Amino acid sequence: MKLVLFDIDGTILWSDGAGRRAMQRALTTAFGTSGDERYRYDGKTDMQIVRDLMRAEGHGDALIDARMETLLADYVAGLNEELVSGMTHVQRFDGVVELLDALEARHDRRIGLLTGNIEIGARAKLRAVGIDPARFTVSAFGSDHEIRGELPAIAQRRARESLGLNVEGDAIVIIGDTPADIDCTRAIGARAIAVATGRYSVEELSSHGPVAVFADLTDTDAVMRAIDAA
Repeated sequence: MKLVLFDIDGTILWSDGAGRRAMQRALTTAFGTSGDERYRYDGKTDMQIVRDLMRAEGHGDALIDARMETLLADYVAGLNEELVSGMTHVQRFDGVVELLDALEARHDRRIGLLTGNIEIGARAKLRAVGIDPARFTVSAFGSDHEIRGELPAIAQRRARESLGLNVEGDAIVIIGDTPADIDCTRAIGARAIAVATGRYSVEELSSHGPVAVFADLTDTDAVMRAIDAA
């Protein structure tokens, strides 16, 4: 049995900046600033984004914690507005549905999510590109822990608690588009498959040591073979 966990942004879909715009508005409402425009959101959890940006603006953790819940609620409201506005061109990457179908057809595979998005935001993005969030049976979200490196162990524990599966770390495969998706596997000895559909090239991702790197997920058979070999 293998557990295959997918990142969302840059891996399953491209949200055309919807999340960033919604977060910037929520930050501005809560703190009067959205922080450094050069800050990269990819590979981060939503709560980490808030903390990193507002620490850099001189705010302490106590104030950030006190405003986090309201800020994230504002973020989700803004994200939903973005996703239905007609001005945001959210797209699902080619090959994703075919890969999900192929994995679901295997009795020895389970699929889930491992994403920095808080859960409600993750589900909204998936629905926006026509993917039922219920397809993913075991997941770990940015609302579960602020540190991405903690998420694989959370998914592993949930597989045991909700599905009765004792999945060893090396039987967990994480598919993502950033170095953070690769690096977070090391805490439990999971395997990483990288895909260059985000902001990082095949070469940049390869330098972080995933078991395989693909330009995209369109070659279902090749990706399935990489998962089997991971």
